[in-house]
Amino acid sequence: MTADPRATTAAAQYALLAALTAGGQAPPGFDETRIRTQAHALLTKRQRVARAHHTWLADALGPGYTAAFTAYARAHPLPAGRTGHADAEAFETYLRDRGELPARPRGRFRRRAGTPRRRGR
Repeated sequence: MTADPRATTAAAQYALLAALTAGGQAPPGFDETRIRTQAHALLTKRQRVARAHHTWLADALGPGYTAAFTAYARAHPLPAGRTGHADAEAFETYLRDRGELPARPRGRFRRRAGTPRRRGR
């Protein structure tokens, strides 16, 4: 009896997704080097998006941001449908739960350099 083609395809897709997002082994028939390269690109993109949503956190962690986010991302693959903002919030929660969350800077908002102040608000 042959395996259900849909189940076989689903298993292969799951293995590919695990290799790309969770450090899993490349499925048979896939180039390991290419999978690792693409996995790194996806992690870098995810990290860049989270940094854009929580610039204060990236600034507070400084050079340790990349390592901290990589550890978080490896332990928490991005679920389908999660936004970049939600991922950044989850990263903040991850750091808080581990006792590694730095203090937020004072003030409600942080202006980007060169951005004029708004008046009358």
